[in-house]
Amino acid sequence: MDPVQQGLLDTNKGLRESANYGGRRHVTIISRERWSELMQTLKANVDPSARRANLLVSGLDLENSRGRVLRVGDCVLQVGGETRPCERMEEAYPGLQEAMTVRWGGGAWAVVLVGGPIAVGDAVEWSNE
Repeated sequence: MDPVQQGLLDTNKGLRESANYGGRRHVTIISRERWSELMQTLKANVDPSARRANLLVSGLDLENSRGRVLRVGDCVLQVGGETRPCERMEEAYPGLQEAMTVRWGGGAWAVVLVGGPIAVGDAVEWSNE
């Protein structure tokens, strides 16, 4: 995945120009802090883009977040579940796939309830809805 500074989320479809656009898993999300923990555990230095997720967020724990509502800027997402790591994680770094199976290390997937533009630096927080 190539990092970008902004994107557009479409309600009930996902991130425009994403491979999963219109599919069941609209957006995939990983946590910067959890990724850093994985890198420390493995004594590795793999860029988070290797995870191939749509959003890298900071300050949120995604573990056990199924059903929770997440605000990204003015957009609203609902977490549908855990994203399980695939064999490409082994290609990125030996042992990464297995390490990611603990505590939702592969991140989460969500559906877009309210779409709109998103950009690096947007506020990201759990909603009480």
